[in-house]
Amino acid sequence: MVKVQKDQEALKKDIMARMKRIEGQVRGVQRMIDEGKECEDILVQVRAVRSALRSATTQIMRRYLLCCSEQAVKSGDIEGQYERLLKLVSDFIDG
Repeated sequence: MVKVQKDQEALKKDIMARMKRIEGQVRGVQRMIDEGKECEDILVQVRAVRSALRSATTQIMRRYLLCCSEQAVKSGDIEGQYERLLKLVSDFIDG
């Protein structure tokens, strides 16, 4: 259990660092638009933001899986946690 909590905390720190970088990238895109930069250059940066968001999403899902498995063990409600996880993934894919 302690290892899972440490893993969750490490993932949280990683996710927060990623989100701050993404925030900076988005500000950079805004600045590029404001300064009238070439659309091609702006789109390259937008693609970088999308890629960074995908990576962050993977880490967020990983953290969620750790939390779900820990809660399932604590509560004994493995089926309920499994259903919750399936709904989350399904909503994310459909969204």
